[in-house]
Amino acid sequence: MSAEDAASQDDLPKDDLAKDDLAKDDLAKDDLPKDDLMERIVNVSKRRGFIFPSAEIYGGFRSTYDYGPLGVLMLRNVKDAWWRSMVQLRDDVVGIDAAILSSPRIWEASGHLANFTDPMVDCRSCHERWRADKIGDACPNCGSHDLTEPRAFNLMFKTYAGPVEDEGTVAYLRPETAQGMFVNFLNVLQTTRKKPPFGIAQVGKSFRNEITPQNFVFRTREFEQMEMEYFVPPGEADQWFTYWTEARMQWYLDLGMPADKLRLRHHGPDELSHYSTATADVEFAFPWGWDELEGIANRGDYDLQAHSAHSGQRLEYFDQSTGERYVPYVIEPAAGATRTMVAFLLAAYDEDEVGGEKRTVLRLDPRLAPYQVAVLPLSKNDRLVPLSRQVLERVQPVCMCDFDVTQSIGRRYRRQDEVGTPLCVTVDFDSLEDKAVTIRDRDSTEQSRVPIEDLAGHIQDRLALPGC
Repeated sequence: MSAEDAASQDDLPKDDLAKDDLAKDDLAKDDLPKDDLMERIVNVSKRRGFIFPSAEIYGGFRSTYDYGPLGVLMLRNVKDAWWRSMVQLRDDVVGIDAAILSSPRIWEASGHLANFTDPMVDCRSCHERWRADKIGDACPNCGSHDLTEPRAFNLMFKTYAGPVEDEGTVAYLRPETAQGMFVNFLNVLQTTRKKPPFGIAQVGKSFRNEITPQNFVFRTREFEQMEMEYFVPPGEADQWFTYWTEARMQWYLDLGMPADKLRLRHHGPDELSHYSTATADVEFAFPWGWDELEGIANRGDYDLQAHSAHSGQRLEYFDQSTGERYVPYVIEPAAGATRTMVAFLLAAYDEDEVGGEKRTVLRLDPRLAPYQVAVLPLSKNDRLVPLSRQVLERVQPVCMCDFDVTQSIGRRYRRQDEVGTPLCVTVDFDSLEDKAVTIRDRDSTEQSRVPIEDLAGHIQDRLALPGC
């Protein structure tokens, strides 16, 4: 008898309250329009603990979200996968963690104080405020064409550093992580003895006072970025730009993103930022259309030259082998961690049928799933739970695990399917005798028997989990 069939055995717990709660979950899921994928992801995120509206008990706070027990795990996995690819598996990239609060002089030099603006309009009818370049000539809220003239709105969050609030204590929350890497160029160059081509990578929070935050966590005022500045000899900039556009596209594919959901779009001359000589976006087919996951830009020597001019420091590289002194060009792959996480959720979401019963499943790559393994005693039997905890302790050093004893085994399988857990390990009464457990695969639902002493190695091999 399979573990799924065993859900009707008499020794399983009868938890009517838990069944009622699950029925409510199913109802909430089925009430949604079948074609509204984004609403389904928002629903799953709230119900299963991926993403919560921030300050919800106070009515919420617009454009802010809290990452729950599963969301914080998946977001960490996305960032770890990026870091592993960009830093750990390379010898030409190092990491940094620069300050969030920063001097106004940095943003004056970078051009953000003058250029980091969006055109803003107000609707005179309903008084909503919008980005002019996103709405055409009509208010999305009420349809009115009675709009104010566009005016520039700077997106940076301004604050004060110190007890006195005056112009001498003005500081800014960083709107991007990139500038912290540019202003530390010399520090990294001198302490690591790297020479171009080499990169500085950073993962961290950024803050932008968006006029119209939208689409769940896709565009928010507080978000996380995964950025790398790759410093190259000027004559090699074009080839490295091509290299990084191809490498970054492949990263998403390697983690299970369907090829038909991705595209690489090169910017036209009228789209380029003030610092960019070439930019390409990795775009994902979101429910609202193609939108940016990551931008790869050839920033030239704009940033190092600007900071050199404003600081009085020579930000350049001296090649002792040739006697040449030059300011490196920079290739920048810059991705949004939070929007990337949501894109992987959207790509992984699926609904199918198992044994005549509908189920929701997230077909996440094991490296991204919040839990790689769920350890499930067949029931709350006093002999099974202690053995199950011993099994859990064997697996925990290898991967992130869930331990669940609530409801029937079949319902627990469905719950793990819905949050993307690749493998379920079931401890049953035969385990007491043969010292083996049943492993169930999320995607195929196939089951196999594995000795407990071989379990950790079997899971690591089967899921191809990264080593140390």
